[in-house]
Amino acid sequence: MRKLMTFIIMLFVGVFATQAGTSYHLDNATIDDLFARAEVVEFNHVEPLAPLADMGYAGQTYFEENKDPLVAFLLSWFLGYLGIHRAYLGTSTGTIVGYILTLGGCGIVATIDWIMLLIGLINDDISQYIDNPKFFMW
Repeated sequence: MRKLMTFIIMLFVGVFATQAGTSYHLDNATIDDLFARAEVVEFNHVEPLAPLADMGYAGQTYFEENKDPLVAFLLSWFLGYLGIHRAYLGTSTGTIVGYILTLGGCGIVATIDWIMLLIGLINDDISQYIDNPKFFMW
C-alpha cells in the first residue's frame, strides 16, 4: 500500500512539474530600461514624520489626545488579563505578550491596572499611562 501511495504521489508531482513548463520569458531590454529609469533613494536623510509635517503633527503624538479613559477602563475591566487595554494605550508588543503569558500577572497586575485606570477615569487624565513601556503601568 505504501508503494502504491508513493507511486501516485510521484505521478502527480511529475504531471504538475511538466505542466509548470516554461511560461516565463525574461526580456533583457525591458529590464535594462527599468534599471536605467530607476532613481537612488537615500534613507539617511528622510524625516520619519515628513508626511505629517504639513498637517502640524510632526512635533507631537497625534493619537495621544484621542485616548478615552472610559474605553481604557472598560477594556481593562473585561480583557485586562490579556493586556488589551495596554495595546489600546500604545504599550510595546513585548509587554502585551507578557500580559498574555502571565494572564495579567496572575490577575494581580491587571487588577491594579484596573484600579489605576479607574482613578484616571475619575480624574479624566490617563496621560501617564499612554505609551508606557513598563510591565507595571503604575
